[in-house]
Amino acid sequence: MMRALIMIWVLVLVMPISHASEQNVLMIRSSQPFPEAMTTLQNAIIDRKYTLSRVQRIDVGLEKAGYETDRYRIVFFGKLDEIKPITDKYPEMAAFLPLKMVLFSEEEDTMLVALNPVHLSQVVSDESLKPLFARWLHDVKAIMNDVRIGE
Repeated sequence: MMRALIMIWVLVLVMPISHASEQNVLMIRSSQPFPEAMTTLQNAIIDRKYTLSRVQRIDVGLEKAGYETDRYRIVFFGKLDEIKPITDKYPEMAAFLPLKMVLFSEEEDTMLVALNPVHLSQVVSDESLKPLFARWLHDVKAIMNDVRIGE
């Protein structure tokens, strides 16, 4: 039940960008327990020279709404020198930046979900940003792989 709620929530975040598509959302499963996966995630972000801007708990709000939850966090990260020029030129991008990943745990499973950064090109049609979005995708996949294998 809770996993379905989280997936709906993630899809709601994605829907303004484009219609639901398997490639819009990236997801991995890690064998690491939640605390270790969170540490690996944060280290992987920092190792790739991104700034970890904040970690937001969402499980508290879900519990207040009456849902039984394990652990759910949104991790915000980015590079200010890349994000600021984009949001200055395209204020509508502020809703999507910095980049975000959702880490959640239910029972023995730890999952990591992220929006495919390449699909940000559907928000703004600036061709000069496509290589940056592609690099972000490469980095997000590498970060997710680190969490998946537990490095």
